[in-house]
Amino acid sequence: MDGNNVDSRAYLRRIRCFSICLLCAISTISVSTEAREGPEMIQERAPKSGSVIQGNLKLPGLQQPVKALRDRWGVSHIYAQNQHDLFFAQGFLAAQDRLFQMELWKRSGQGRLAEVMGTSSLFRDISARLLRYRGNMAAEYKSYSPDTNEILEAFTSGINANIALRLAAGGRGLPIEFKIAGFKPEPWKPEDCLNRMAAYAMTGNAVAELEHAEMVAAAGAEEASKLLDLDPKVTLDPAPGVDFEALSPGLLENLVGSDSRIEFPTYYIEGSNNWTISGALTQSGKPLLANDPHRVITVPSLRYMVHLVAPGWDVIGAGEPSLPGVALGHNRQIAWGFTIFGTDQQDLYLEELNPGDALQYRTERGWERMQVQRETFKVRGGLDVIVDLEFTRHGPVLWQDQRRALALRWVGMEPGTAGYLPSLAVDRAENWQQFTDAMKRWNVPSENIVYADRQGNIGEYSVGLSPIRKNWKGLLPVPGMGGYEWEGFIPTGDLPHSYNPSRGFIATANNKMTPDGYPYNIGFEGFSRYRVQRIDHVLEAAHKADHKLTIEDSERLQTESVSLPAIELIQLVRKAAGDHPNKEQQLLIGWNGSIDNDSAAAALYEVYMEELRKEVVHQVAPPKLWFLAANFTDYQVLNVLSRPTSDNFGSDPEVERNLLLERTLHVATQRLSGLEGSDSTKWNWGQLHFAQFHHSLSPAIKDLGPLARSGDGETVGATGFHGDSFEQVSGASYREILDLSDWDKSVAINTPGQSGEPGSPHYSDLLPLWSRGVYFPLAYSEEAVKEVVTDRLELEP
Repeated sequence: MDGNNVDSRAYLRRIRCFSICLLCAISTISVSTEAREGPEMIQERAPKSGSVIQGNLKLPGLQQPVKALRDRWGVSHIYAQNQHDLFFAQGFLAAQDRLFQMELWKRSGQGRLAEVMGTSSLFRDISARLLRYRGNMAAEYKSYSPDTNEILEAFTSGINANIALRLAAGGRGLPIEFKIAGFKPEPWKPEDCLNRMAAYAMTGNAVAELEHAEMVAAAGAEEASKLLDLDPKVTLDPAPGVDFEALSPGLLENLVGSDSRIEFPTYYIEGSNNWTISGALTQSGKPLLANDPHRVITVPSLRYMVHLVAPGWDVIGAGEPSLPGVALGHNRQIAWGFTIFGTDQQDLYLEELNPGDALQYRTERGWERMQVQRETFKVRGGLDVIVDLEFTRHGPVLWQDQRRALALRWVGMEPGTAGYLPSLAVDRAENWQQFTDAMKRWNVPSENIVYADRQGNIGEYSVGLSPIRKNWKGLLPVPGMGGYEWEGFIPTGDLPHSYNPSRGFIATANNKMTPDGYPYNIGFEGFSRYRVQRIDHVLEAAHKADHKLTIEDSERLQTESVSLPAIELIQLVRKAAGDHPNKEQQLLIGWNGSIDNDSAAAALYEVYMEELRKEVVHQVAPPKLWFLAANFTDYQVLNVLSRPTSDNFGSDPEVERNLLLERTLHVATQRLSGLEGSDSTKWNWGQLHFAQFHHSLSPAIKDLGPLARSGDGETVGATGFHGDSFEQVSGASYREILDLSDWDKSVAINTPGQSGEPGSPHYSDLLPLWSRGVYFPLAYSEEAVKEVVTDRLELEP
């Protein structure tokens, strides 16, 4: 030790044993108990929101007056006379609603959470500093839009104006969260919006590479490949002589992404749905565009809605509170929405270390020395910690033993990869050509972005900065000493896209978007097959029946609970039961496959699928790979059961398959009886499957819910769960359905509310609507906005 500091090398060795952590969701960071006051304080100290949302406010930094109108659902409609004031006001109003969430987001990117949260956040801070962008800042800003720097300057000035106003009375104007957590917000800089910690969560697939490496080490590449749900189906390709000993996802157990609460698994997959429909198929004769991005379920929501109006701007929709602009929504001419495109934007390199000098690693030119950057981390309630961060030519070192170092090469090292900021260009596009030009700027996250315009055109672009790997697939860690280097990036024009397809609609749901024979190793890990199949089926059926589609049709589809895997399993149970089904088989056979929250059959199906997942893996995999059961997909389970082979089930595969189905159903029945009682008439899915909105300061600030939920992760109204609990952990916290015949007919929903302050009337007011699948009008024209405004605030220089 040196004074108040803990020295670096020995300490770094210890923390490398735990690996490196990427911060969980900005709004869902759990502040440690050492930084809390008791839960009894919340009712006494937060009877109402402290923000001024009516009347007049003088704000130094504004150039001209700005009108800030909040509607009855808490959405701000900002009318400014110039671009600077527009984004100044957006920053100010976002900070009125979400300042605590934004402060945690900022500190996560800076690597400074331990200053306010204590030692529990130290590893996350180290990760943030390792992943920080270190490239050319001019190129970084220009990548998103030519005026990004000016916009960020104005936006962060607005945030700072809000902070200054709150602190002016000695901090009494701070949101209750700061008082409970025991710290104050600090001023923002434009670079605080370029958060690579958030960007990491939107790229893949470092954790999967380690899982694949563990499988190969246990059972070999061929056997491991059979057990992976890759699309297209490929075989794992370990480099000759590579050593996967001791590699596993556990090395990165703290590398959770920005869409996950701390306690959620690092490799939990989330998804989204979208579709765009030609006017030839709609009642209005103009396109409809629907989108429901799936994010972590939490309070406050990760999405924040806003309407921005100024010369050159008239855009409405949702984004993240700490970023300017609108990430998904519409302007006067076009609409857009996105789902994750499964591009692999990360690669792990196994660097061979010099036995005589652990800071040297082997390259094709001989030993090279790592770059070392010394960082000091302040820790609340403890000593400062000094850590030497190490970097090879491939990127930050995440783990090492005596022989090897694991380095991460990822697109976040490139300019323009902060995530969602390219929307500053999309927000101002007016036609397909300008939209495709904006797509050239969209690097992170990789998305399937659907499009529609007022002229009646529809389209889709699957975009994201995608490395060119000419001699490997990117599914396993590769040697760092040469031969496995990126050779540039796939040209935007070579990425999948379509424009005005003949069938009249385009739908995506994190499914495979590349055509067969696609020449690039862009990624092989799609998130779902069933959701997009269901969307396609519903839209095609409406077309064949000559039913002209409406907003209400899209509302029903976005929230529906029909399960294609459930319908498939019902058919298998019917075959296994024959002419004499037992009570539990009858319950499933008589079910329509809709996973409703009051359904007994749905509850039995979900428990049954969890048991089948384990049994099928045990049936088809060697014991060394049984750990895969938790990640075996519904598609894989049903694929094995629908096509029984002698390799999997012995000499009489169908009989043995049927016996497995019957045996496992009995186990599931016993388990469900233990959870909900032996009376099957009282079973229902909603008792097990519920949504609870956890605040980062829970229990000092009470969670919202629980709310019984329908569906699961494979239904269109996705309500995903994972692990030992059936609690919903992800889903569509924000939904939009945009009508290009009349923007004022568009609808949306956010949850639980626009504000993050517990005393605000907009803290949880949208939760009852969301729970029932109800939307509110997305007022756009001045006339429509006037009809729904409840609070008028004039911001003056």
